[in-house]
Amino acid sequence: MEVLKPGFNLDTFFSSLAVTKNRALLLDYDGTLAPFKVNRTKALPYPGITDILDRIIEVDNCRLAIISGRPVNEATSLLNLKRMPEIWGSHGWERLLPDGDYQALKLDIKMENGLKQAGEWSIRSEFKDHIDSKHGCLALHWRGLDDATAEKIKHSALEKWNPIAEDSGLIIAEFDGGIEIRAPGRNKGTAVNTIKSEIGPGIIAYLGDDMTDEDAFNALDDMGLGVLVGERLRPSKADLWLTPPDELITFLQRWLKTLSESV
Repeated sequence: MEVLKPGFNLDTFFSSLAVTKNRALLLDYDGTLAPFKVNRTKALPYPGITDILDRIIEVDNCRLAIISGRPVNEATSLLNLKRMPEIWGSHGWERLLPDGDYQALKLDIKMENGLKQAGEWSIRSEFKDHIDSKHGCLALHWRGLDDATAEKIKHSALEKWNPIAEDSGLIIAEFDGGIEIRAPGRNKGTAVNTIKSEIGPGIIAYLGDDMTDEDAFNALDDMGLGVLVGERLRPSKADLWLTPPDELITFLQRWLKTLSESV
């Protein structure tokens, strides 16, 4: 555990959390709650994570939300919680509320056609087995592949997708283990800002590992705690760095203890 911002004190943070009425714990999935896997369907949470999250939900005095680049249905299946929390999927383009209400924002027709065009090329390419298609986004994964193959996928995707993105208004971004073409205007920061506006003054913690989580860290402003989770430290807007799974679990256990004692 390492403090990344001068003046930040974790004990002071948890003391404030204990006396705050409005609380929200926001969590990325891959690389944060679960280790990366070559087979994405096998990326289950670290041992102990599901139990802690179930208990945080049971305390019922904190808003819990999963904010992931995965589609909502994948996140719910992998989490396998007793009660499903709020889940944002596909970088903020999907939202599933605890009462089961599902929302998927409509894409601009030009962007929709651009994603379709990018997908048609991807299916015809030699990389068709590495495609991940979701609402508002298409990704090509190279996790587990050798560097030469990864570079070939990246080069080919950029060559084909750049003109499509330029014509349709889509954006292209590299992430940990792949590259994606997606609709702009929504990201993990959008989800954080929405939750901030809904809960009002209070305290939010956001835990994430990827460059896509920087949008969420930026959205926190002075209202929240940004926690970078990962084996290696990288430049980040986060306040705190935790290595998984031990330091991550210790943090979540302390969060649960604080909630339980402030009921």
